[in-house]
Amino acid sequence: MDSTNQSRGFALVGDAGYQSGMNQRPANELRPTTIEPFPAGAPGSVVITAGKTKVLCTASVQADVPRWIKKDPETGLPTHGWVTAEYSMLPGSTPDRKRRGTDGRSTEIQRLIGRALRAAVDLDKMPGLAITCDCDVLVADGGTRTAAITGAYVALGQALNWAREQGRLEGDPVVSPIAAISVGIIDGVPTLDLDYPLDVRAEVDMNVAMNGEGQFIEVQGTGEQGTFDRVQLDALLDLAQDGIKSLMAIQQQALS
Repeated sequence: MDSTNQSRGFALVGDAGYQSGMNQRPANELRPTTIEPFPAGAPGSVVITAGKTKVLCTASVQADVPRWIKKDPETGLPTHGWVTAEYSMLPGSTPDRKRRGTDGRSTEIQRLIGRALRAAVDLDKMPGLAITCDCDVLVADGGTRTAAITGAYVALGQALNWAREQGRLEGDPVVSPIAAISVGIIDGVPTLDLDYPLDVRAEVDMNVAMNGEGQFIEVQGTGEQGTFDRVQLDALLDLAQDGIKSLMAIQQQALS
């Protein structure tokens, strides 16, 4: 965070940390995060790990796009492609067994993931190609939806590369990397990348998705146990932006 935030009384690296489990990290530091290949049948497949949270992200390529996609009147072929997502928490991802099946929370999250991923590509440059990104939470310890977005972008990139190799896609439809992170206010301190123990303590909880140009795709913020003002909002968004820059470096390394 910059000197402006310091003058507002918000913590810099080394000025404040928080206790999460047995480990302490500065309030503006990501949890240890990796994105690694995972053997699967889908052309795109990775596991993203953020602290204890683990999400398996796969991307499957289909030839059939949704029926509602506009067709060329002369050729009858789809004029653009589509990217969507599904999200689920596996039964063993939480201490108490999570029931299988889609609920309201899962539906909301998979719509968020789909919107974020579509912001990464030019759908007009992938006509007739449909890609579904499945995000399955293996271990849930906070930040599963934001980790799913960040990991699914890498799986999507792998699937697009595969489609080009197979001759099913010309050019590169990616317009910008996208990633997401959670931020919140813990004991009055703006804090990055909330795990579950922090999430349940948060006075303010926010999920932020951005592209590589620093533009916002989605901001979901809630005063869980209080309210927040404009100064605090700006501090949280600055913190999220810094975290997302770090995540994008990890994504780039995974895709290279």
